[in-house]
Amino acid sequence: MMRMLHPPSKASDETGALPGSGDGLYISVIGGGRCTAPQYAVAEAVGRLIAGMGAVLVCGGLGGVMEGAARGAAEAGGRTLAILPGHDRSAANPYMDTVVTTGLGHARNLLVVSTGDAVIAVGGGYGTLSEIGLACKIGRPVVVLDGWRLARDEGTPGVWYADTPEEAVLLVKEALGLLDAEPFWSEP
Repeated sequence: MMRMLHPPSKASDETGALPGSGDGLYISVIGGGRCTAPQYAVAEAVGRLIAGMGAVLVCGGLGGVMEGAARGAAEAGGRTLAILPGHDRSAANPYMDTVVTTGLGHARNLLVVSTGDAVIAVGGGYGTLSEIGLACKIGRPVVVLDGWRLARDEGTPGVWYADTPEEAVLLVKEALGLLDAEPFWSEP
């Protein structure tokens, strides 16, 4: 059973806030502090789509995928929240609205994934893999784009794989119960 920060709902208001949530929808985007140009572009597109949902984009606040996603959200008029590993606010990329310093190093990964109602992973290394594992452990739905594939005989509950930013966001909406329509994929 998935535990959500905010209860799933079929309807949100014009700001993207879920009824009764008080503060809206938060989507965490995770990925490497260094990434390829195509991964950066994918992260930007994810950020734009999250902003279009009216959701707050949460990330680790540094470079690479985190910067790309924050840039996409900021340029689309969205809100961004950085959860930094260190104590220096100036380490955040320039697209962050709110910056939280932790001094926790990689342990801040738990804060990044637990703050979001869902997680989208773009590429990434072992830090991203740890975030995916933590998100699964606490029941956050995870959508992976161009990244780690988790292998289990029965699949990994709560983890989906997407080929495009649009598909990733649709999977998040489906996981959170935000779609009124039938599932957008078809069974084989």
